[in-house]
Amino acid sequence: MQRVLVMGSSGSGKSTFARGLSDITGIPTVSIDALFWKPGWVESEREEFQRRMTEAVQQPRWIMDGNFTTHGAGELRRQLADTIIWFDLPRSTYMFGILRRIAGSYGQVRPEMAEGCPEKIDLEFFRYVWTYRQQQRPKLLDYFQGLRADQSLVCFTDRAQAGAYLKDLARQQNRASIH
Repeated sequence: MQRVLVMGSSGSGKSTFARGLSDITGIPTVSIDALFWKPGWVESEREEFQRRMTEAVQQPRWIMDGNFTTHGAGELRRQLADTIIWFDLPRSTYMFGILRRIAGSYGQVRPEMAEGCPEKIDLEFFRYVWTYRQQQRPKLLDYFQGLRADQSLVCFTDRAQAGAYLKDLARQQNRASIH
């Protein structure tokens, strides 16, 4: 595991998982949102975002949390990743996740976000998360069809599975460092 994509809806726990995975493996994280957004929640120009993502994926090791499959070097990221972690959770989990996140960090810039993009209440964002399973999930399923046999796809259908995965990986790392 050297190049990992962590994908799924907002509110699924992607960023928290990516930080935990990074802590265990020592692989640096790259927040796709931080590369996409500019201060004041301004979207990057498509070419600029493509350039930033292309530079980021050239690194030998990374954990990238976010989606953006149709632009931002989406094809290149899929080609270079050896592992894809997918949070395929129920809508209620996503909605609860974003509500809890807003309540805990409203007005503050989260660590994985671009400077100048504080947490806010955004009805368009709520609609995106509410319709994620119907609108975005099929696009991810299509994206995953392009994976090769040598790439791993790990799917979590609840957060407990993600926590167990990290605990198991940490145990394996500890065992390996003892021997």
